[in-house]
Amino acid sequence: MGVNLACNNGCSMKIQSEIQMAMPVPAAMEIHKVQLPPERTTLQKLRHRLSEIFFPDDPLHRFKNQTCFMKLLLALQYLFPIFQWAPLYNLSLLRSDFISGLTIASLAIPQGISYAKLANLPPILGLYSSFVPPLIYSLLGSSRHLGVGPVSIASLVMGSMLTETISYTQDPILYLKMAFTATFFAGLFQSSLGILRLGFVIDFLSKATLVGFMAGAAIIVSLQQLKGLLGIVHFTNKMQITPVLISVFKQREEWSWQNLVLGFSFLIFLLTTRQISLRKPKLFWVSAAAPLTSVILSTILVFFLRNKTHKIAIIGELPKGLNPPSSNMLYFNGPYLALALKTGLVTGILSLTEGIAVGRTFAALKNYQVDGNKEMMAIGLMNIAGSCSSCYVTTGSFSRSAVNFNAGAQTAVSNIIMASAVLVTLLFLMPLFYYTPNVVLGAIIITAVVGLIDYQAAYKLWKVDKLDFLACLCSFFGVLFISVPLGLGIAVGISVFKILLHVSRPNTLVLGNIPGTPIFHNLNQYREALRIPSFIILAVESPIYFANSTYLQERILRWVREEEERVKANNESTLKCIILDMTAVTAIDTSGIDTLCELRKVLDKRSLQLVLANPVGNVMEKLHQSNILDSFGLKGVYLTVGEAVADISSSWKAQP
Repeated sequence: MGVNLACNNGCSMKIQSEIQMAMPVPAAMEIHKVQLPPERTTLQKLRHRLSEIFFPDDPLHRFKNQTCFMKLLLALQYLFPIFQWAPLYNLSLLRSDFISGLTIASLAIPQGISYAKLANLPPILGLYSSFVPPLIYSLLGSSRHLGVGPVSIASLVMGSMLTETISYTQDPILYLKMAFTATFFAGLFQSSLGILRLGFVIDFLSKATLVGFMAGAAIIVSLQQLKGLLGIVHFTNKMQITPVLISVFKQREEWSWQNLVLGFSFLIFLLTTRQISLRKPKLFWVSAAAPLTSVILSTILVFFLRNKTHKIAIIGELPKGLNPPSSNMLYFNGPYLALALKTGLVTGILSLTEGIAVGRTFAALKNYQVDGNKEMMAIGLMNIAGSCSSCYVTTGSFSRSAVNFNAGAQTAVSNIIMASAVLVTLLFLMPLFYYTPNVVLGAIIITAVVGLIDYQAAYKLWKVDKLDFLACLCSFFGVLFISVPLGLGIAVGISVFKILLHVSRPNTLVLGNIPGTPIFHNLNQYREALRIPSFIILAVESPIYFANSTYLQERILRWVREEEERVKANNESTLKCIILDMTAVTAIDTSGIDTLCELRKVLDKRSLQLVLANPVGNVMEKLHQSNILDSFGLKGVYLTVGEAVADISSSWKAQP
């Protein structure tokens, strides 16, 4: 009996000396009690949680301690941002906005016509969509630099989804109805997200998947323009890369050298001006004016050679006048309603994602904030209004916004100036576009979308995160070889899968003490960190939910087994205690609590102590309410890992 007692005392003294060598502990370290958060009723908790989910920016804070008149004024400014900057508007700002508005109009007019053709819609709809929506956005939008109008990706997606079911050549009226109805549903979806403050829904499209999706869509768009560039008449309606390439080479007898020369000449011109502006940002106006210059020059050329260029397809007659109303063409019942809903949802998500991303990009450059929910409402309401005025899906265009920014735009008045220029074009200049060749519109589209192929971003994904790069590739090849809508579905699916993967398989780390400090960090990250004899300190870097509780139990037991094997192989002090650092465990549910309880029982049977360190407020509250803390005892929960090691090792030393 005496021999065993002597051995126990000797072992405890040895462990204590090893711990003091690894982590200097003050002689009388104060052990702090882990406190429970203040008591709150269930209603208070629910209110706080809903507030954090839907109102993280606290939009009502500006109304506090204000008079009724000021509250009314602030409400008007919140709903109509134009009331914020209009009272301070002056001639200096107007001069800057006037120049930038005319500059983006020179880009918007040819792009609008081109993108409408990309969506298989009459070219005039591209101009209609560059008139009404910018006016609506200037009243409701919070971005000073967003250039509003049709965009390539939304146009491509709308065209491809509608063409799968309806032929725009055989039934143009029904096709037009579907386009307007899809635009209405896109706007309804977008504005609903803003009103209900559900903007986090679009966050499921990660940057990695968008990089792949945009690149794949840009290649599909560019290949589709080979129809015009080569003068092919009988071209496939499919959007996948394989049938498009087969159609190009199968119809070689339809290739026209006239289209080829004209198209590639202007394509080279447009790409050259783009490179000039990229290398010298001060010459932004060169690429901004290039599309309109191309339209003017090609129109003049075709007009004078009209007797010798029969194979070059032209736009033809475009109707003069303002947007005709189209509310009577909205399609709310019948067999194609599901198609309109699906198309509106997909194009709505894409255009909303692009518009908000572009707005925030340029807002960051000028150090002001863009309210995501207000942007959703603004973009949604302008699409609803557009669907009733012969417009199709519009949003903030990156190319137009970049030109607007570089041209010195100060407020949303630049959109009003652009819309005014489009209005003049609609009223007086439409006959001038009669001889504009379609091949030049194809060259303009290719030049616009080539910037969407961001190979540098893809390379960065490869270097930083291989899983993100895989998601990018899957999205890219999904668009190229399956279809654009399914490619988008793959992108969303991969994003959701990645979230589930991180939730269900969280990181667990073994921590060690940084010598001479009370700090504990990852042993793999900090090579100087030392293990504490008889302890294994584990950190969980996620909430503990039903989705990962079983995995965490298995992974922790595996860490314990591996530590016991390591201790035995190196003839070190026997493992006695497992400390679970819960600093990064931001939440826990009943499954997680049951897992901790089960884990404690399993370890207790193996004469191992489980200790919790630094559980955060709501986690501590749930542990307390579940009565699980009673089973852990007085030395089962500590404020820090350092206090846990010091107190438990001291208790071992005090044992006879």
